[in-house]
Amino acid sequence: MKQKTALDILKLGHNVFLTGPAGSGKTYLLNQYIEYLKKNNIGVAVTASTGIAATHMNGQTIHSWSGMGIADSISEEEISKMRKRRYYSERIRNTKVLIIDEVSMLHPHQLDMVNAICKGFKDPFSPFGGLQVILCGDFFQLPPVAKYGQSSFAMESSAWEEMELKICYLDEQHRQEDGSMLKILNDIRSCSCDQDTIDLIHTRKNKAIKNVITPTKLFTHNANVDFINDLELKKISEEIKTFVMKDGGNEHLIATVKKGCLAPEKLGLKKGAVVMFVKNNFERGYVNGTLGKIIGFDDSDMPIVKTHSGKTIVATPEKWAIEEDEKSLAFVTQIPLRLAWAITVHKSQGMTLDAVEMDLSKSFEYGMGYVALSRVRTLDGIKLLGINSRALDVNPKVFEFDKTLAELSRGNTNYMTKMKISEKCSLQKDFLEKCKV
Repeated sequence: MKQKTALDILKLGHNVFLTGPAGSGKTYLLNQYIEYLKKNNIGVAVTASTGIAATHMNGQTIHSWSGMGIADSISEEEISKMRKRRYYSERIRNTKVLIIDEVSMLHPHQLDMVNAICKGFKDPFSPFGGLQVILCGDFFQLPPVAKYGQSSFAMESSAWEEMELKICYLDEQHRQEDGSMLKILNDIRSCSCDQDTIDLIHTRKNKAIKNVITPTKLFTHNANVDFINDLELKKISEEIKTFVMKDGGNEHLIATVKKGCLAPEKLGLKKGAVVMFVKNNFERGYVNGTLGKIIGFDDSDMPIVKTHSGKTIVATPEKWAIEEDEKSLAFVTQIPLRLAWAITVHKSQGMTLDAVEMDLSKSFEYGMGYVALSRVRTLDGIKLLGINSRALDVNPKVFEFDKTLAELSRGNTNYMTKMKISEKCSLQKDFLEKCKV
């Protein structure tokens, strides 16, 4: 499905599952719809399953927004107590559209809890109390952290069936730039990784990357990442300049913002340090994942970054916030950089990286290899240090479910193609009017 078709379906007011391969433009499309809703003064809650994903869209975690926190269940009595708290009552009652990004990392019981909470505040007989709900994600990427053994998924929840979701499966590619990279990723998704695919991946085994930027090292475990970044920074004899994060607003929500912000609370930089931008700012020429090197500091001691593409950018503080009705409930400000000699595969999800040196020899979870490989635009941008058989594995449940999603999406494309423009405009107008009641 093309992005324009998916956007038209969203505007009709259907509950939607927006999916597609890494790099197909899911977050970009969500931001288009959020802009449309705000322009029409429709209350939209922008949430995600993780803090990192939430900060990509200036949202908050679904756990925080709904009030369910880290609980594994919620009772009618607890929901009744929540209704008496003005903070939750006004927020949920004023919301007309709920967006949950990276739903692949949400447990089924958590989605059911959000459904119960929304019903408790709004219409008890409609899914999510009558909200339009947009779920977004790709089940081929990293699954929920398994608490009870084998991973389970949001699509196995009762709420999923109740919502009667329209499936929008984006199939255009906006990240990968070469056929070899696309072949590898498509082979992983289709469970057709044969010896040719493995050989293609191994063409990058210990191969140098031909560009001026030191590649980011991707590891599966935090210990490797922290060790390498600290070690590399100490090797540089230049003076260190330290930038401390500032914050404001609700203390509990500040903690949530900090947890989801990829920029560290205390950032030590030196001339010559390899860094990565950790926020999107298209106007200034960087996105979450843009690599560069510190080439100096300006008169205000702000770091000057030379990117892989040769662009010189003065990195000034950016704001991460949890917002409601265009007001910040909590925020942090920090230079939008982190040391980037190494990061974890988990933290790389959602990023586009220019050059990557990856070690997948200790992969332990479905989707790990797919997430790591799909961060990069071209195969030549990879230096492979190691890989195990687990890295290319796909969860069998996900593989089978994906076939169903693709088929349903094709049906929805046909449905939109046959719809007259006048009918489409009338239905979109009706949905906007309904939201304003």
